[in-house]
Amino acid sequence: MHKINCKKVLEDIYKDVSSKENKGAIATYIPELAKISPDNFGICFLSIDNEEYKIGDWQTKFSIQSISKVLSLGLAYKIFGDKIWERVGVEPSGTPFNSLIQLESDNGIPRNPFINSGAMVICDMLVSHLENPKEDFLAYVREVCDSDQIQYSETVAASEASVGYRNKALCNFIKSFGNIENEPKEVLDFYFYMCSIEMNCEELSKTFMFLVKDNFKTTKGNKVLSNSKAKRVNAIMQTCGFYDESGEFSFKVGLPGKSGVGGGIVAIYPDKYCITVWSPKLNKKGNSYRGMKFLEAFTTETELSIF
Repeated sequence: MHKINCKKVLEDIYKDVSSKENKGAIATYIPELAKISPDNFGICFLSIDNEEYKIGDWQTKFSIQSISKVLSLGLAYKIFGDKIWERVGVEPSGTPFNSLIQLESDNGIPRNPFINSGAMVICDMLVSHLENPKEDFLAYVREVCDSDQIQYSETVAASEASVGYRNKALCNFIKSFGNIENEPKEVLDFYFYMCSIEMNCEELSKTFMFLVKDNFKTTKGNKVLSNSKAKRVNAIMQTCGFYDESGEFSFKVGLPGKSGVGGGIVAIYPDKYCITVWSPKLNKKGNSYRGMKFLEAFTTETELSIF
């Protein structure tokens, strides 16, 4: 890591990407997200050697959206172990993140935990197990991040619920196959809140270090996931973390990662570093336009990818 001047590389790429046209569009279908400035652009790089570089709007909090699905998967995997794979698969979907089509042919078993339907099944498991799902999940995220500043956004959760007809359809459809145990309304409420969590780039990078460091423990001394389970979560991020652009991300960037329609992307090189990029304008596949460009340039220039 020290042979490369990461700080200079990050700054140079940031300047280069910032100077070019910012293509794409903000996720206006969630009304609250439409209010965000499209010019926001932040980076936070954290290495296993405690190197930390932050650029641009890294302190501005944003809605992490689907990035939270990695955290809910981590918690469910810790609680239930391999039983979760009886109810959700680990295959790339090859279809949009909110598609209903495959659920019909797959009898209500979502292809992976990062498409909306798969995340809902994971949420259903947590709703069944946790005494106070929203409070308990937030406490878990705060512990992993080592920050009590992490909050849900009530306005974003309400905004998503107000227009979430397709998600409601997905949840009810899965329920019809018997793969949702609780009332869809309760599962959806937890799901919308989970996606509304707000963090800045630094908080997200810190949160995801549990997938970078072997035997990672929180400041309370708790292990988030075993090394074996962390490896499997990284594998699903590698193959399924970017909706139906996951193959493209793997090809161009070469890291496990997860995106969200709030414009955030977290990418991980196990045993080396975590990098978070945030830029709200999304490409046609729902991933941050500048985020994808930045990460492709970073791993190309540094050769710090897993391939």
